[in-house]
Amino acid sequence: MRRREFITLLGGALALSSIVAHAQQNRKIPHIGYLMDRSGPPGVLDQGFLDGLREHGYVVGQNIEIEYRWTDGKSDRLPALARELVASKVDVIVVAGAVSTKAVNAATTTIPIVMAASQDAVGDGLVASLAHPGGNVTGRSVYAPELTSKRLEILKEMFPTLAKVGVLWNKENGAAAGQLREAESTALALGIAIESLPAQIPDDVDEVMARAAKVGTSAILIVSDSSTIENRAKIGSSALQNRLPTIFSNKAYLSGGGLMSYGPDIVESFRLSVVHVDKILKGANPANLPVEQPTRFEYVINMKTAKALGIAVPSALLARADNLIE
Repeated sequence: MRRREFITLLGGALALSSIVAHAQQNRKIPHIGYLMDRSGPPGVLDQGFLDGLREHGYVVGQNIEIEYRWTDGKSDRLPALARELVASKVDVIVVAGAVSTKAVNAATTTIPIVMAASQDAVGDGLVASLAHPGGNVTGRSVYAPELTSKRLEILKEMFPTLAKVGVLWNKENGAAAGQLREAESTALALGIAIESLPAQIPDDVDEVMARAAKVGTSAILIVSDSSTIENRAKIGSSALQNRLPTIFSNKAYLSGGGLMSYGPDIVESFRLSVVHVDKILKGANPANLPVEQPTRFEYVINMKTAKALGIAVPSALLARADNLIE
């Protein structure tokens, strides 16, 4: 090959390489808006989401970006933070819980919204149905009415003479009322009285726990939402201080000192929510993506807390437990 021809070919190849590189640099990297009604930086739940991204081939900073927004426990910031994400023109917004989802949906009906975890997507009016969401909201719903009933049944089995159970719930979360009603219905059949414990979390936790102990409450069922999981250590320590055994909705809470949990793995729910995110980024319409529900529920006992409370766990419950925290 002549020198002039070689130089011409080399120049063409370099020019083509430059064009390809320029196109790659200008190719739009998907941006995820990530809004959580709790404090940052990313914690155990969010790590589940990041794990899910990696499993689907996404690397933050390389082929995907995340715009984080945290309320730092101030739920009244949700609307403003939602509008910020909408204004930044993210491709999809990831949320958790009914309050956050409604705030984002009020800010946009066009940007897809993926629920990493929601208690009752249909009952809370977030989607038309699980099979056919019908709008720009889809994701994962971790609530089933029978779960609240099952938690009360477990408490009754743990404490056969149980007479009164307190239900601690975030009074800023109207969606919690449904679980309270379910608890009252089941308690009636079990011969248990329910003490409703609405609280501003975390400010009211100590006062509410002390009041529960004073009125003869023997155990506490905690209604799950972002405020209770963020303040699980506060709730767990306050319950221990007042000698009150607790049951939570999932094992992530037990790191705060809770006694038991029964429900889906919430970290796994955050991880699996990436399935919806991935499909949407590849062109799927959220209106046609069914809301998924967990298929496996775990019963976990914190044996350290049981020992601290002087509780002898019945052998039948020990045998049924999926995990014992020693």
